Amino acid sequence: MERPAPLVTPVLVAGCLVIMVSFAIRASFGVFQIPIAEEFGWLRAEFSLAIAIQNLAWGIGQPIFAAFAERLGDRRAIVLGAVVYAFGLVLSSAATTPAAHQMLEVLVGFGIAGTGFGVILAVVGRAASDDNRSMALAIATAAGSAGQVLGAPLAEWMLGLMSWQSVFVVFAGAILGILAVLPLMRVPPPSASTGPEESMGTILGRAVRDPSFSLIFIGFFSCGYQLGFVTAHFPALVTEMCGPILQGGVLHSIGITTTSALGAVAISLIGLANIAGTLAAGWAGRRYQKKYLLAAIYVGRTVAAAAFIALPITPGSVLLFSLVMGALWLATVPLTSGLIAHIYGVRYMGTLYGIVFFSHQFGSFLGVWLGGQMYDVTGDYTLVWWIGVGVGALSAIVHLPVQERRAPVMAAA
Repeated sequence: MERPAPLVTPVLVAGCLVIMVSFAIRASFGVFQIPIAEEFGWLRAEFSLAIAIQNLAWGIGQPIFAAFAERLGDRRAIVLGAVVYAFGLVLSSAATTPAAHQMLEVLVGFGIAGTGFGVILAVVGRAASDDNRSMALAIATAAGSAGQVLGAPLAEWMLGLMSWQSVFVVFAGAILGILAVLPLMRVPPPSASTGPEESMGTILGRAVRDPSFSLIFIGFFSCGYQLGFVTAHFPALVTEMCGPILQGGVLHSIGITTTSALGAVAISLIGLANIAGTLAAGWAGRRYQKKYLLAAIYVGRTVAAAAFIALPITPGSVLLFSLVMGALWLATVPLTSGLIAHIYGVRYMGTLYGIVFFSHQFGSFLGVWLGGQMYDVTGDYTLVWWIGVGVGALSAIVHLPVQERRAPVMAAA
């Protein structure tokens, strides 16, 4: 009797570690929003644009690094990504003008692309069996959430000990340290069993002509808008718009005495709740149609975001929103990547997911950039938040017509 393939493999463990460190650093950038703006006397939009450019560069770099990995090797792509990431962080630590930060965030964004979902999920997806793929992708995605749990509070704590410039240098060392696990990431080359015997050009051409691929591309936009805005601006929003933390209350008694600290904890709490949410999405993705699960997630986000901004913002509502949003945060990633693998196979999953991910990151760019621009114009985040509610509702709708079936194999070009 043939033994079932194991879920936990060295490839999965190594991939989780890479994503965890990469996302811990990436998720902390919102914590630097106020310290950097105050040190240099910048408008909120200046550093917001830097983070927005980082997200856009991440989206542009994702299919590039995925294609690089599929042609020249996964580990080479990860090494290149880690080096570029570290280089961008070190140079950013010495930048003193908005233009310099904005330019250098291109390097950081490309570094995230080389050490993030596009490359790592493709490796994990190819290494996993058909039965284990949804859960393996969910576990790797949840590792990104674990990094988010650690990243923002760690950055907040380190800022109490050293300058933000020093924190950037420490983070650069951390991202280079993940290269130690690369020997574990050995994946057999793709064979006929892993997908259609078609060229990359053939599959890409068929995908971009497929209405379902276009709908997935459009739907991922709002995910990026919401996640980009919340990661970059939610700590500042909580700092400035949340009601006070009462002395003698539960939060005050455990050391959360300022709304600034609450903002960092909120990002961590989102990541913590998302570990459970992402694993649940991986479990459900094996049993139910992924397009309906994605639509339900976007509906949940839309309702939660609308209720949060419509009601008074208090420490309690911040914690409740963080838990609800966290449960829905990256749950879209294993479902979207798994949907692409199901329809088009895993041979060029990284490149196809990278193209879809560009839509995510374009949305993220707009969410971060508009957040800063509208804050400087209106003095708060209310209007840009309601825009996010609208695009979330759009994503819920566009996933419904997706044809969730395996695409037919055509002759190679």
